[in-house]
Amino acid sequence: MRHAPPRGCRGCGGTALARVLDLGKMPAADNFPSRTAAPTAAESGYPLAMDLCAACGLAQLAQDDTATSEPRGVEPLALREQAADAVERVAASGWLGGRTVREFSSPHGGSWVPLLVERGFTATDGRADVVVDSFGLMHEADQLQAFARRANATATNGVLLLQFHSLHTIVAQGQWNALRHGHFAYYSLTALRRLLDAAGMSLATAWQFDLYGGTVLVAAVHAQITPDETVRAILDTEAGLADVGTVRRLQRDADRQSRALHTWLERETAWGRRVYAYGAASRAVALLHLAGVHRGLLTAVADASPAKQGRRMSGTDVPIISPSELVAAQPDRVLLTLPDLLPEVSSRWPELDGRWVVEIPEPC
Repeated sequence: MRHAPPRGCRGCGGTALARVLDLGKMPAADNFPSRTAAPTAAESGYPLAMDLCAACGLAQLAQDDTATSEPRGVEPLALREQAADAVERVAASGWLGGRTVREFSSPHGGSWVPLLVERGFTATDGRADVVVDSFGLMHEADQLQAFARRANATATNGVLLLQFHSLHTIVAQGQWNALRHGHFAYYSLTALRRLLDAAGMSLATAWQFDLYGGTVLVAAVHAQITPDETVRAILDTEAGLADVGTVRRLQRDADRQSRALHTWLERETAWGRRVYAYGAASRAVALLHLAGVHRGLLTAVADASPAKQGRRMSGTDVPIISPSELVAAQPDRVLLTLPDLLPEVSSRWPELDGRWVVEIPEPC
């Protein structure tokens, strides 16, 4: 589905939007063309930029002209383990009351419902005692409406559990390529709190996880309550995110990292080393395209998803292969596009020990 540019902020409707990251024209992050189809200018012709709302603090996708469908990836072990950990921690904190659960799905992860059914919950499509959204909200173009739907799905005395990749993490760690088509919002807890308030809900507590460098899970309720110390501590760490200049550091990080990748690949190639990558993730699409990567620098990208194998990275001629092909190729270096995967891939393919590159080396 194509999404027209919003008339104002996706969260509050305000018009005081500042451009904080502009990647120019990029490929659609959820498009992996056939390997036999040559790259075209049109394939990489979609504007990709992030705006920050001065009124509510929501960082958001400026526009999305794409209309593609992502081949579904394989759910990483790190995501499955984090979901189980989250359910344990929420239960231990006493927030899993009632009998019914409803989940708003996300293309990025498996369902939490089986974990809750094991605890005696019954899944429903109606109002529920526990409503779960793990990385789903960001895919809604109309954020105000999306929050209203989730609030309406939560029973009067129920709890809404929302998990998101923290904007504080994205900025602090220079994760500029978290920006992608189809991801319409990037949340600070400050912005999330305002959106919940507009939907008639209040933040109660929060949990933090190391996934993606830093994710946050919050519990929200219909009652007007004062958030606990965990919430207040996170809000304090986000103080700088209200400053446009702080968030604009992402532009500097994008320019620096793309240059560093191209320089490193050229050096490795000059030294006769064969470099591959692992993880045909949406983040990798932007990184490879911005860095001007081609098959002469990066031989192939391996991915566990059969739906992506036999295709290529959009905007480049770099093919996507299976993990078994990667192992058989005996590469000198393997760039891991998603660092969270390191424990899983290291355990699964010990033949590649010593070849993983998690951080792009900076030029000397």
